Amino acid sequence: MTPLREAIAKGQAALTEHAAKQFLAGHGIPVPRETLAPDPDAAAAAASRLGFPVALKASGIGVQHKTEIGGVALNLRSAEEVRQEGRRLAALPGYEGLLVAEMVRGNRELACGLIRDPQFGPCVMFGLGGILTEALADAVFRVAPLTRPDALEMLQEIRSVKLLGAFRGEAPANPEALAAILVTLGGIGMRHPEIREIDLNPVTIRADGTPVALDALIALAPPSA
Repeated sequence: MTPLREAIAKGQAALTEHAAKQFLAGHGIPVPRETLAPDPDAAAAAASRLGFPVALKASGIGVQHKTEIGGVALNLRSAEEVRQEGRRLAALPGYEGLLVAEMVRGNRELACGLIRDPQFGPCVMFGLGGILTEALADAVFRVAPLTRPDALEMLQEIRSVKLLGAFRGEAPANPEALAAILVTLGGIGMRHPEIREIDLNPVTIRADGTPVALDALIALAPPSA
């Protein structure tokens, strides 16, 4: 059973971050290398296999806005640090496990998403991501489905478009890779009416210009919708 079908079968309102990333990776959207661990000791072992430094996140159906509740620990450089932070995260409400992920380096954070508008149906979003998403509200939208030219046009319409060029010694963002994410999100929206919203934030641009979705939320429509 796919992560999406499993969540629907359980009556969940949303997928866990790990399940969301599994679903999106299956559609070709780039996500970090990561492992789901049941407890701090297993997380420490997983981090050792993955390679330090790592990011550690609380995982669970009830843990969706992790940054707001201190549910994320970054740049952990040893198994002991992972155990220590893992014990702290395990005390958070909604905790079901620990997500151990590679640390992805990049100075630019973007956001990609899908919303289901009552009038227009599935719409794709692209804009500035990270902690500035709500403050700056620099985003553009298109009704799905998207063509490649539609998606490439969206990239040029945000006010912060200069961030997509060469930046602080890093290569320009790969426009084809970003456009592919947007086209894919539009396709998912068309094929899956049971998905109410997808939020990829941040989508970090690696130093070589390739994008990777560091966090992912997939919210589901109510069963009666």
